[in-house]
Amino acid sequence: MSFYCYVLECADGTYYTGWSTDPQRRLRQHNNGSGSRYTRSHRPVRLVYVEECADRSAAMKRERAIKALSRLRKKKLIG
Repeated sequence: MSFYCYVLECADGTYYTGWSTDPQRRLRQHNNGSGSRYTRSHRPVRLVYVEECADRSAAMKRERAIKALSRLRKKKLIG
């Protein structure tokens, strides 16, 4: 099983970071309101960055690391 860390851009321009085994499924969940509380009120969202990780633990650690980045650093990461 593969694990991924992902970044979504919300309708208001903010970023949401998470991890999943299926980023496309998770994107659909966020957009239909069953994702996270944050994205529920910032829809629609679009997937702007996906990074494959070795395992669940690595995906969770990468999520925390990306969340700790400044907005400018996140923009540079996304490209």
